[in-house]
Amino acid sequence: MTKRPVVSHKVLLSATLLASTLITFSGTSSAQDTKSWPNNTISIVSGFPGGAATDLYARKLGVELNKEFGVSFISDNRPGAGGNIASALVAQAKPDGYTFLLGTAGTHAINPALYSKLQFDVVNDFSRIALLGTLPNILLINPEKHPEIKTCADLLNAAKKAPGTLNYASTGNGASGHLAGTQFATASKTSYVHIPYKGQGPAMTALLSGEVDFFFNQSSPSLGAIQSGKVRALAVTSPQRVSVLPDVPTVAEACNLPGFESTTWYGLLGPANLPAEIQNRMSKAVLKAINTDSFKEWLVSQAIQPIKDGGPDAFKRVQQADMKTWAKIVKDSGAHVD
Repeated sequence: MTKRPVVSHKVLLSATLLASTLITFSGTSSAQDTKSWPNNTISIVSGFPGGAATDLYARKLGVELNKEFGVSFISDNRPGAGGNIASALVAQAKPDGYTFLLGTAGTHAINPALYSKLQFDVVNDFSRIALLGTLPNILLINPEKHPEIKTCADLLNAAKKAPGTLNYASTGNGASGHLAGTQFATASKTSYVHIPYKGQGPAMTALLSGEVDFFFNQSSPSLGAIQSGKVRALAVTSPQRVSVLPDVPTVAEACNLPGFESTTWYGLLGPANLPAEIQNRMSKAVLKAINTDSFKEWLVSQAIQPIKDGGPDAFKRVQQADMKTWAKIVKDSGAHVD
């Protein structure tokens, strides 16, 4: 018969005290880490290539946050899978306040409906820091290919005369420009052929070369081509005109489609379980930075609309509402990615 080892009360007491000490030490260490934050470089990850609007925003924001915290901020671009690679990286990152995500309505409101399976939960695997601004798409056409189309009404007339013959570019299947095109076709009772490209650059090249007839492109990367005259801006998809393009009407007014809107947003997120103190400090610093007059001027120059209430609670409400809205639009578009 095997005898069980006898453990003395002194040994048990010592083990208990050691465990208690370790827990206390761990808690103290965590508290000390929170109080000393930040003392190292902070990464702002985005899911699109360097030079994209998200990269430019991350760099601009990093400069302002460096003034507040005194540490370096880097823009870390991890393109691919509609932004899902970057989102997964941040969702799985240690919640220590050194890794954040510059997310979009695409990554955190559209993709859940577009992709059959994600490696993360867009709501529960992230801590919301702040909404960073809303932006429209711009309906662009190549004036050399279509000199006769000078207004949105002209485009609709051409589409109605030859249903299903005009085509349009997007930055990818299920991207905001694709879905704006779907909304546009449904609202105007017209039909078009959708041609997805791998990113903004190839899609714009297709428009400039005459491969496609029009393109719903995000506002920021469109401005240069509009101002140089290479493309003609027929309308913006926001409810109001954007101040940097005051002569470009909204889709609602130019196309006689009352209530038409197709806008997206940028937002800063961290991993889930981010300490409340870090979340609050980061949120306050970001909102302070983006609400300065100089930053607002920069946003307006990029056709990005500043947010009045961009705190974590408002961010969560906007995200959850948009997930429902975009789910219906994705379903109507037939877009799906396995």
